[in-house]
Amino acid sequence: MEIATSTTAVADSRRAAVEAYEALLGRLGGPPDLLVVFPTIGHDIPALAAALRERAGDVPMHGATTCQGVMSEAGFVGDAGVGLGLLGIRDPDGDYGVAARTIGDDPRGAGRAVITAAIAAAGRDGEPPALVWLAADPGFEEAVIAGIQDVLGADVPIAGGSAADNDVAGQWQEIANGEALRGAVVVTAMYPSGSIHVAFHSGYSPSDRSGVATRVDGRTLHEIDGRPAAEVYNEWTGGVIADVLGRGGNVLRSTTLHPLGRVAGEYGGLPFHRLSHPDSVTPGGALTLFTEVEAGERLIQMVGTRESLVSRAGRVARAAMRAGNLGPLELAGALVVYCAGCMLTIQSEIGDVAGEVARELGEKPFLGTFTFGEQGCFVNRRSHHGNLMISVVVFRHGER
Repeated sequence: MEIATSTTAVADSRRAAVEAYEALLGRLGGPPDLLVVFPTIGHDIPALAAALRERAGDVPMHGATTCQGVMSEAGFVGDAGVGLGLLGIRDPDGDYGVAARTIGDDPRGAGRAVITAAIAAAGRDGEPPALVWLAADPGFEEAVIAGIQDVLGADVPIAGGSAADNDVAGQWQEIANGEALRGAVVVTAMYPSGSIHVAFHSGYSPSDRSGVATRVDGRTLHEIDGRPAAEVYNEWTGGVIADVLGRGGNVLRSTTLHPLGRVAGEYGGLPFHRLSHPDSVTPGGALTLFTEVEAGERLIQMVGTRESLVSRAGRVARAAMRAGNLGPLELAGALVVYCAGCMLTIQSEIGDVAGEVARELGEKPFLGTFTFGEQGCFVNRRSHHGNLMISVVVFRHGER
């Protein structure tokens, strides 16, 4: 297995696709067996996808739009909000199948259908993949994951990130096998010749403030401990949303360093958490989130800093390496998913994040996207959707 990346800030979509793909071919030494594509919405996504299909032929292609830019071992690309990143896996002894389905009004059914189609595309019917790589429109991730797990069970790791745009305007798109899509879920079933290892963490720590979700409707948290959720949250955070209480409004930027967490398991006696990012307050005092929450779950006020958001991605990359007992010489490359909300909070330092990841991966090729929702597999081998998270997948070289 060989992995290479290429990135470009060229604004012309067709030229960007052609130049990035030709650079990728040169680094790989031949055509890839899987092409991962992360463009910003500053590109004409259908034109870019078509140009890649012209060059790549029938190579399986999996993509989704990224917020503001991409990062790789070469750094961050996207200072003007326009960027394109490609990652190619050249693995003649592995199999990779990409499929897409429209989410529609049955996201769980779409999850079942898309993973079945991806496995068939890989030519591995009846065999669970080593990893499911996922991209979808924001808003339906839990149901899509449940559908995938209806087919595979809960033990196959799922990782990826929700499609994003530059300003939460709903312009995100997906790419599957040369076609640009909207309202879709795209899945790659991976059967590599080498092993895959994953890590899923955040850059946040739990505070001593917590309460029980007592009234919930999907992604709308009405009450914590029987009180309006926005009032409780505002008290916990020292007033970060005080200006919108009673009237409602968007709170994405003011809540990025103060998400809500739920315990997802323990490792070495210490809990680890999956996070929910509050994005708005309703006039009635509810919080809307980018994840679903269930009544009866304990919600913990989490705390982050700019410094932790810069340093954490490298630590997650290190954790993925340790999960496979990998050294840099055994590593072929990596995929990195980094929350767009975190990126926007530390945007001036995002080059430092890329540098930390590159250092931990021994300067091996990696491609990172900035997403509106992150999917990953915790150390207890349970896969979840979360917010303000970092998901890292590392690939070990196959047998030579």
